[in-house]
Amino acid sequence: MKNQTKKLCFAGIFCAIAVVGSMFSFPIFGSKCAPVQHAVNVLCAVLLGPAYGLGAAFVASLLRNLLGLGSLLAFPGSMIGALLSGLAYKYSKKLWLTVLAEVFGTGILGGLCAYPIAIAFMGKQAGDVAFYAYVIPFLISTAVGAVIAGVLVTMLQKTGALKMFAEQS
Repeated sequence: MKNQTKKLCFAGIFCAIAVVGSMFSFPIFGSKCAPVQHAVNVLCAVLLGPAYGLGAAFVASLLRNLLGLGSLLAFPGSMIGALLSGLAYKYSKKLWLTVLAEVFGTGILGGLCAYPIAIAFMGKQAGDVAFYAYVIPFLISTAVGAVIAGVLVTMLQKTGALKMFAEQS
């Protein structure tokens, strides 16, 4: 129970970082690119696992939408990337594969899943673009965030902080 409480607390902290970090976003085409969310996805994958990472991504997307800091496209982008990166790290323990899974999950799969959401919930205007039009902005955002997280995790590994965290949880 103690480990679950710790993980829940860390997931909440990472969720808060993602929401606050979304204020540092930049528009590309019809999407708000928030690389902090993608960095958080990789950090959650490494430190907490796929379930907590997916939960943190969902709550962060929900809060970003409620606060007017994101769009509905935050849901497929962040959640698919968080799940895939969490699964990649859980089964491989390889950081490069975790980063790649985040980029593929968010950039490619999340970008493709954003199209039907844009049509259904954001109106025909959002659907006037090609079905793959969200892939480019999602890829840019996730690549930046995933590289930042890759550097942070590498630093945590070199200092021994990652090993210490794993032993306590």
